[in-house]
Amino acid sequence: MRLLLIEDDTMIGEAVLDQLRAEDYAVDWVRDGEMALTALKTQTYDLVLLDLGLPRLDGLEVLRALRARKLRVPVLIATARDSVQQKVQGLDAGADDYILKPYDLDELLARIRALLRRAAGRAEPVYEYKGVSICPATREVSVAGEPVVLSAREWAVLEPLLARPGLLLSRPQLEEKLYGWKDDISSNAVEVYIHGVRKKLGADLIQNVRGLGYMVPRV
Repeated sequence: MRLLLIEDDTMIGEAVLDQLRAEDYAVDWVRDGEMALTALKTQTYDLVLLDLGLPRLDGLEVLRALRARKLRVPVLIATARDSVQQKVQGLDAGADDYILKPYDLDELLARIRALLRRAAGRAEPVYEYKGVSICPATREVSVAGEPVVLSAREWAVLEPLLARPGLLLSRPQLEEKLYGWKDDISSNAVEVYIHGVRKKLGADLIQNVRGLGYMVPRV
């Protein structure tokens, strides 16, 4: 999953960036509202973590601009603005959830997982498909009840496909789940990681739609 972190406080930004990457998210970090809009115009994200008190362009304006473009990406506001009116403004502008600073990083991760589940049209915390079970909260994977160990990058290509059976994702779309701006992308990375997933979870789990991309078939 690829996230956009919009935060101007260097200390907070570095802590959150390290924590998210430790959880195997691909993360891009920008520090003002104008850079945020540029990133949102040029990249596709699974979730946006948005501070409100930003330089150059306020976070609420970023949120309104994002929703005006009909982007449906989940937005989690993280801010020190704790008045009820400010919370209402953020939610009415299109935010999906709200967390107050200083926040606990475990709570932040739980809220991110919940929003990603909701965006995938799921409420349950564990995804199950033809004997394969994955838990995003713990990164645990099992086949017919037997645990299987996936690498971080194998997980990154499996989760978005298994979360939405029938959804076709192209190779560039899967690369976006794997890498942030500063990461080097190998030309056959997606194929390598999908091969690893198939070897561990079953050759028929992920199907290749020739010339278009990959999908987990609907049941």
